[in-house]
Amino acid sequence: MYKILIADDHPLFRDAIKSVIDEKFPGSTILETSNFNDSIQLAEENPDIDLVLLDLNMPGMEGLTGIVRMRNNHPEIPLGIISAEEDKSVVLQTVGYGAVGFITKSTPRENIAMAISQILDGQVYLPADIIRSSSAQQSGSAHKSDEDALKNIAYLTRKQLQVFERLAKGKSNKQIAYEMNIAETTVKAHVSAILHKLNVKNRIQAVLCASNIDFDQYLHHHR
Repeated sequence: MYKILIADDHPLFRDAIKSVIDEKFPGSTILETSNFNDSIQLAEENPDIDLVLLDLNMPGMEGLTGIVRMRNNHPEIPLGIISAEEDKSVVLQTVGYGAVGFITKSTPRENIAMAISQILDGQVYLPADIIRSSSAQQSGSAHKSDEDALKNIAYLTRKQLQVFERLAKGKSNKQIAYEMNIAETTVKAHVSAILHKLNVKNRIQAVLCASNIDFDQYLHHHR
């Protein structure tokens, strides 16, 4: 089964996350730490970790610097953030620094299980209100990077657009490969090309950019 590291300085919350994982993924190995330095060490000692759930405000994190250190030291391990923080700008900043999910501590238990499941399946997870607020932005107030991504979509091939449309719905590479009847390695190549052409760092940023895109319109022009 899975091996998951829960890094949080609140024992009660660690216990809550553990019970969610035990229920959703019975037989999984759960590692626990209460500070960032121990988290780095455990990740070093356990390169087969499937997911790190990192508290944004625990001792040693130094804000977003901890995310950068964890991503630099262990780029192959998916990193999800768990935090009481609900400020939209902070959530989006964590994405910019390489997190593939953000779970607020006010999230209902069943949604936490869904979020962890999505991340383990290679998908991305953000609170629904964050995605809604991003899609509600108009081009005049959107970040320049979002505007650039919208312009750059014109450079995507039809096949890349089809992959991007599914990626934007949160589907994993395996699901996309099945739906499009292509190899998973081909999907990975398309995703890499999409991120490069849109000039974004990861899948979450691509998903946020996609919120303003009318895929039917672009696919129609590629017929």
